[in-house]
Amino acid sequence: MHINPILDEGTLLTNGALRSMAVERLPGFGRIVMNNNPVQAGEVMVLINAYGINASVIDIALEAKKRGVTVIAVTSVAHAGETPADHPARHPSGQNLCDIADLVLDSQVQVGDAVMQIPGITQQVAAMSTFANAFLLNALITETVNLLAQQGIEPPIWKSGNATGGDDWNQQFIDRFRHRIRLL
Repeated sequence: MHINPILDEGTLLTNGALRSMAVERLPGFGRIVMNNNPVQAGEVMVLINAYGINASVIDIALEAKKRGVTVIAVTSVAHAGETPADHPARHPSGQNLCDIADLVLDSQVQVGDAVMQIPGITQQVAAMSTFANAFLLNALITETVNLLAQQGIEPPIWKSGNATGGDDWNQQFIDRFRHRIRLL
């Protein structure tokens, strides 16, 4: 329930893949995103970026650190390290997300992302970054809840509205969090 997703329209694929790629490579765009979201010192920000080199995510990480926010990166360390320094997606500083973050969950996605080779087809298929990133994010949430439980803390956890009693369960949290979670 404490998760406040920042899903900026600029980088979403729903607006087109070419547009999304251009925006995520745009230096300065990440600072605009940060300035439009109430991220404060002492909070934790999880940045998910398959390759960890894009200008927008680097700007967000740098701005978050400047604000005193703890940054957790879900990214591929190998992909960032093996991408040439002059790649057009890179932040002007040349930094990688994995080098800025306080904690890195390494997806270990290989360069190129796709993992299946089909005979007679040049380009591999079956990108793994979405799957790996979603798995790592859920593992992070699970371990966080586990650590809180060990301290005797029961965090507010959203229940599927499609499960029996889900709407009633969630109602106890809605008014409490509506002012902080934009996409509630």
